[in-house]
Amino acid sequence: MGRPLPRWLIAVVVAVYAFLHLPILVLVVFSFNASKFSVEWTGFTLEWYRRLLERDDVLHGLRVSLVVGVAATVISTLLGTLIALGIARHRFRGRRVLEALIYVPIVTPEIVTGISLLILYVLIGFPLGLATVTIAHVAFCISFVVVVVLARIEGMDRSLEEASLILGADEITTFWKVTVPQLWPGILSGALLAFTMSFDDFVITSFVAGPGSSTLPLVVYSMVRRNIEPSINAISTLILVATTVLIYAADRFGRERAQ
Repeated sequence: MGRPLPRWLIAVVVAVYAFLHLPILVLVVFSFNASKFSVEWTGFTLEWYRRLLERDDVLHGLRVSLVVGVAATVISTLLGTLIALGIARHRFRGRRVLEALIYVPIVTPEIVTGISLLILYVLIGFPLGLATVTIAHVAFCISFVVVVVLARIEGMDRSLEEASLILGADEITTFWKVTVPQLWPGILSGALLAFTMSFDDFVITSFVAGPGSSTLPLVVYSMVRRNIEPSINAISTLILVATTVLIYAADRFGRERAQ
């Protein structure tokens, strides 16, 4: 058995976690507060959640976020998986450079990515709207999918593919019957991560969104600028719960991938 942790270390860990999560807990609690001004607890209510269903801007932002998130997830998962397979299975000139470039969108500040995409759209005369937001989300989601799928490929048993080919299956059949099932935990984990990143993104979207293409985070930001109301706590809580579930699911499939 391991040695027990020192009390001072436990205190530091508790303090750090409290610092990180206590504001979120306060937000969640006050989303059920009956007080309109959210400065003191006056009673429990679900009124602020009900009011969200009456706001057309919130419902429209949710629809836009879901459409963009699903489209970006499908495209980035498909392309990211193929890129990961190409990098892992083939040796070609510039492979190391390409592999390094995969990490550029991950480490680049979002404001830089947003400005560069906006300049690109302006230069080519592409009107801002739902398409520009989707393309922007695909651009930074692909890297996350590639990284996750590459990790899965490195842990695969290639002897199963070789056995499939030796037993008479062609490459396409082997890919769908042997390769994809082995990659599936990594693909699904990457897809969940991509959807979470797309659904939560604010900075990049704020640069490339046009009229009628405001996602839910943009709607929430506009609500905060106009007036602080408990409905903001409610919608923030819903976003928090949704992203937490997605991140947990991605982590669970990631652990399955590691095993």
